[in-house]
Order: sequence, then C-alpha cells, then structure tokens
Amino acid sequence: MGISHVSGGMFMSIIQFEENDDLFDIRYDNVFKAVFTKDTPSAKGALSKLVSAFVGRELTVVGIKTNEPPIDNLRDRQIRFDISCRAENGELINAEMSLNSDPFELVRLEFYTGKLFTGQDIRGVGKSYNDLKAAYQITILAKERFFPDQKFLHTFEYYDPVNAVSLNGRSRIITVELSKLDRVVEKPTREMNVQEYWAVYFQYLTDKEKRQKINEILELEEGIAMASEVLQEISKDEAERFRLLSELKYELDTQSKLTYARQEVRQEVRQEVIDLLKSGKSLEEIIDLFGNLSL
Repeated sequence: MGISHVSGGMFMSIIQFEENDDLFDIRYDNVFKAVFTKDTPSAKGALSKLVSAFVGRELTVVGIKTNEPPIDNLRDRQIRFDISCRAENGELINAEMSLNSDPFELVRLEFYTGKLFTGQDIRGVGKSYNDLKAAYQITILAKERFFPDQKFLHTFEYYDPVNAVSLNGRSRIITVELSKLDRVVEKPTREMNVQEYWAVYFQYLTDKEKRQKINEILELEEGIAMASEVLQEISKDEAERFRLLSELKYELDTQSKLTYARQEVRQEVRQEVIDLLKSGKSLEEIIDLFGNLSL
C-alpha cells in the first residue's frame, strides 16, 4: 500500500493498494463514518469532495454534528451512522451509507430531508424565508434497488410532473444505487465522471479483481485518495480496527437474529394456515384472521 500526505496546502497522492491488502469495506456505515469524520485534513478534504461530487458544485464542509452513541452504548448501536454537516456557505448536508435498507427507506429520506430543512432557525429581526439555506440528503444505497431504471444516481426535488415545472425549492434528496454499476465499472477510467469515481470506489474497494481500477481512480480523484489515506490509517490503528470490528459484529449479529426470527414466524404462520385449511376454514376466513401478514 502506498502513502499520501498534505504538503504546503496541496494533497500529494501516491497511494496504490496492493492486490492482497486487507481493506475495511467502506459500505458498512460505521466504517463510512469513521473515514469521513476523522479529525484530520485528509478526512475533512475527502468529505468536502464527496459532498461536492454529488451536489454538483464545489462545497467546503466546515462543521460536522456528532450524532453517534458512545461505542459502549450497546443498546443504541443499531442506529444509522449518518454524517450531518454544514458547508462554508451555510448549506446543510446529511450523508449516509445504507448497507441494508428498509422497505420504507424512501419515505424515511423524505421525512428527514424535511426535518433537515425546517430545522433552520430564521426567527429574529431582519430575517425571512429567503434566509433558509439549501439542504441536501445524500444516501448511498449499497444493495437494494429502489428505482426501475438503470441510472445509479438520482436527484429529487419538488416538481409538478403534469406540467413539467420545478418549484425551484431548496431541498434535495440524492440517492446513489451501488447495485447498478455493472456497466459503469467496465468503462475506461478516464471516461468516467466524478460521481462514477465515487460510486465505483464504494462498491468495488474490497473486490481484489477490481484493484487496478480502484488504483486508477486514486490517481485521478484527490478526494478518494484522501479517503483512502484515512482508511489506511484506521486499518493500521489496532484499537480503531477492533472498535470497528466490534460494531460490525454487533450489526451482523443483530441482523441475523432478526432475519432468523422473521423466518421462524413465517414458518409458524404457514403451518397454522395449513392446519386451518385442513380443519375446513375458508381462505377468506384465514385472511381475516391474519390480515396483510406476508407469508
């Protein structure tokens, strides 16, 4: 693995990952947050570059709101490790990695984007609605596909679909579906745009067959090189590594237990339905008993 450093205000990248480098999977939300919230110039630069790439213009992040629980707070570890931050121009951004999204993910994004935007305080003499800053919700969806097209990047805003007129509002929901990159990753690296660089990096960082592609991206996009420097530091820091592995173990254990419990419930319901059918109950009566429960 190569190295990188900040020298004289300029980022000098000579990072190159070796084929056998054992890297953390940045698609896990705790690793994602650890990389982009570390108190170093590289982490801050990487977060600004990430936000700028998906917002579509240059933004400098100057403040991050710490919103994760203490690492010993096991009861609350299942919360989403999102990054709530503020740009130099006052605009608000919430960025998050979603490895295992819920079916209600989209309405959840709408809810929290609204909270982000309306959470601004414009009370006081001389202030008006025009003082409201733009708010962006950036969600990277690691596995599930939520939209039927083949585009991995979507930006949503208030819009009249009948008359094709935008409200020109100040809140945006930006989604990145990493499961739609099969064709993108095969493009020559220099023909990719910056959003494709970031998406491919997130999706294929730990895929050793794509290691050359990742190294090519590192040479072309300094924000990703900065993020890789932080990832390298975390990987070498034994205490940090054990912390992340502990959080990951808890997340996977919890997920597995919930999945197993759902499977057990479904099996029990199926068996009860079979018994009821054998006893002469009609399908309509059984539906009334179980409602809309998915079997």
